This record gives sequence, C-alpha cells and structure tokens, in this order.
Amino acid sequence: MCTNSMSSGSLVYLLTQLLLSADLFLKVRFCSVLLVIYAPVMCSVQDLFGVSMIVPLLSHHVKALGASPTVAGIVGSTYGILQLFSSTVVGSWSDVVGRRQSLLACLLLSALGYGLLGMSSSIALFVLARIPVGLFKHSLSICRALLSDLVSESERPLVMGHFNAASSVGFILGPVVGGYLTEHEGGFYTSSFVCAAIFLVNAGLVWMLPWSETLSCSNDNNSNDVSRGCRDNHLSKTALNGSGTNCRRAAETDPDSGRPERPGGGLRRREGSLLQPAWSQLSSVGSKIHAVASSDMWDLFLVRLLMAVAIMLYYSNFSLAMEERFSLRPKVTGYLISYSSTLGALAGFLVGPVTRLYGNNMPALLLHSTLLTCSLIFLYAAAPSVWQVLLTSTFFAISTTIGRTCITDLELRRGGVRASGTLIGAGQSVTAVGRVLAPLLSGLMQEFSPCGPPSLGVVLALAAVAVLLLRIPQWDRRGLNRAAALLKSQ
Repeated sequence: MCTNSMSSGSLVYLLTQLLLSADLFLKVRFCSVLLVIYAPVMCSVQDLFGVSMIVPLLSHHVKALGASPTVAGIVGSTYGILQLFSSTVVGSWSDVVGRRQSLLACLLLSALGYGLLGMSSSIALFVLARIPVGLFKHSLSICRALLSDLVSESERPLVMGHFNAASSVGFILGPVVGGYLTEHEGGFYTSSFVCAAIFLVNAGLVWMLPWSETLSCSNDNNSNDVSRGCRDNHLSKTALNGSGTNCRRAAETDPDSGRPERPGGGLRRREGSLLQPAWSQLSSVGSKIHAVASSDMWDLFLVRLLMAVAIMLYYSNFSLAMEERFSLRPKVTGYLISYSSTLGALAGFLVGPVTRLYGNNMPALLLHSTLLTCSLIFLYAAAPSVWQVLLTSTFFAISTTIGRTCITDLELRRGGVRASGTLIGAGQSVTAVGRVLAPLLSGLMQEFSPCGPPSLGVVLALAAVAVLLLRIPQWDRRGLNRAAALLKSQ
C-alpha cells in the first residue's frame, strides 16, 4: 500500500515537473516571438527619428554647396526616382532571401549612405550619398512584411496600426532634434552621422534577435490558425471580406515562397538563402514581380494611387493656403500641422477597435474611410473659418490613418502573405508615383485658386470611391466562390 502511494506520488511529481517545464518552454518561446514582433516597431521609431532629422535640412545643405534652384530640384528628386523603381524589387528580394538578411543589408547600406552624406563637401558626393539610401532605404517596408509573417490575419490590422503609430512618434521627434543640432557649427554633418549610427544600432538589434526559433514557433501557430480558419466559420468571414485565400494549399504548393513544408506540419523559412546564386535570386524576384503585375489587383493599386495623390494635394499648399485664405501666421500653421501629425500617430491605436467594430470587414471599412476622407477634403476646401479647418484636420488624420492600414491589409489578403514583401514594395512604388504627380498637379491647380489642389483632391477621392463601389461586390463574389470550392475539396 505504501509502495503504491509512493509510486503514485512520484508519478504526480514527474507529471507536475513536465508541465512546469513545458510551461517555461512556451513562455520562453512566447517571449522570443514578442521580441521579434516589437523589434520592427523599435527599428521603425529609430529609423524615422533619424531620417526626419535629415530630411528638413537637405535642401538647405545642397544650396550651401553652391547648387542652383534647378540643380537642387534635380538632386532632390534623385531619391524619389530611385525609391520608385527599387521598392518592389527590394520587397520581392526580401521574400526570396528572407526578412533578416534583406533587413540587415538595407540597414547597413542605408547607414553607409548617411555616413557619406555626413562627409559630403561637394554636390557630386551629395548625389553619391543619396544613391544607396534611395536604393536600399526600405527597412520600414520589410518590417511591415515581417510583422505580416508573424501575426495572424485577424490580428494584423491591430499590429499594423500600432506599428504606424509608433513610427509616427519618431517622425514627430526627429525634426526637433535635427533643428537643435543644426544651430551648432557643423550641425548637418553631426545629424548625418547620428542618423548613420542609428541605422547601425538597428542592424545590431536585428542581428542579435532569436530569428530561427521565433519564426518556426510563429509559423506553427499561424499554420494551425489558418487550418482551423479554413475549416470553420473564419473561412466564410474571410471570403466575405474579399480575401478568398486558400492559405494552406498555397503554402504547400508555392516553390518561391521561402517557406517549404516541413514534416511537423508547420512552415519554416529557409536559412542561408542569401548565399544562393545571384541569377537564382534575380529569377525568383522577377517571377514574384511578374505574378503581382499580372494579378487582378489593379483596383487596389488604383485606389492607393488616387488616394495618395488626393492626400498629398491636401497638404501640398497647406501653409500658403492658410496664409492667403485666413491671414494665418506660419507659426500658427506649424502648430496646426503638428496637431494633425500627433493625432495621426494616436489614430494608429484606433485601428484595432474600429476593425473589430466592423467585424473584420476590411472592404467596407476601406470604403467608408475613403468616403469620409473625400468629404473632409471637400469641407477643408470650402471652409469659411479656421475653426472648420481645425475640425476637418482632426478627423482627416484619423480617416487617412485607418485607410492606409486597410488598403495594406487588403493587399496582403488578396495577394497572400507568401509575397508580402513584393506586395508592400509594390504599394510603396505606387505611392512614389503619387509623390511625383502631386507637386505637378498642385502647381497647375494653384494657378487658378489656393483651393485648387484640395478641390482636385476631392475629384480623385470620388474616383476612388467609385472604383470601390464597382469592385467590392466582385471581391465578395470571388471570395464566396473560392470558399465554396474549398469546402467541396475537404
């Protein structure tokens, strides 16, 4: 009797220890996942903090080097043109070689560019310094792609909203520090070296994180969530929202996704793929870009372009319009812009609750946020007083923040997280086209009236609303058909 009780007690003790060990192991792995999830947020804050120290000073520095206004404009456009063509390529490259290797390469080469900028004593060296930054300053896009790899589809809007909010904090604080450093002798060069140091610190942070353990743990969880979602009610909800993605089948059949199937049922990203031949990398990048270019996602990219130009037209002559329409001093206009930027940062925390309020119906949320943005631009263009401008700026910051998160999430839903880097890079390229078009259109419209640019923005936003009204029913129909096909195959 005593022996049986002792053996039973030993068995209970062993089981208890095993459970405690398993609990500790899960906690360690969970902490690793949290580290890698919050690392992109930390990188984005430091990234935009460093960059925003430099951007306001670039035009002054290039003129101080002796450049004429025309040459200064050409030199300033170098970065935007390089970003236009490199965003999609670098994003696709991150799908091929992995997030860690591509993020490290982008951070180190960006640090090199800002270091050269700190030594630029001539226009030629200034242009040379902008080339690596224009080609490889895509760390924010890769961080977004990394977050989409690590979190489930239902959690992605919440995480992306927090990511955008944290990034905006860095962009708000950076100009203050940059302006303070510029008041001292050699302030521009000091700011450039500080920015380069920030990118080096980010590279060290990325290097030290537990990537392999975290990605395997995260992919195990995501694959289980996807399987359950495709079997249960989440599938129909996803289909109604227009994603219609057979995640499990796509992950098993996509040879270029960088996530080969492993025996345990989870998915593990290939390690060391940066060492594969250059021609193989180029071939994979080309195939991914071609797949996105030939996909039926033109409507989302068109909406992104129309809204990007509309929002940029809203801000393009804001200071000048406030002075001409309401005799507002530049100092007060600066306070108004800072107020709007701060609200935009805080609005990132509203994305999760608003998404849950809509039942994760992202197409409907995108349509409503686009319609609200269009109405607010119209109210700003017709505002009879500064107080109405203040009111429209308040809600405008919220609607644009939600709209940007919605369209990114829809691109990932329809294109699949297998090519999240390519999709996010393509979206950035579309936005870069808007940055090229907006100043030209703004200049033309200002020939007629200070309210010309936002008035044109209203027209473009209405066009985006029309595209959404025509295309969302087709997204729903396509999603239902794919859901029905998947249910038949099970």
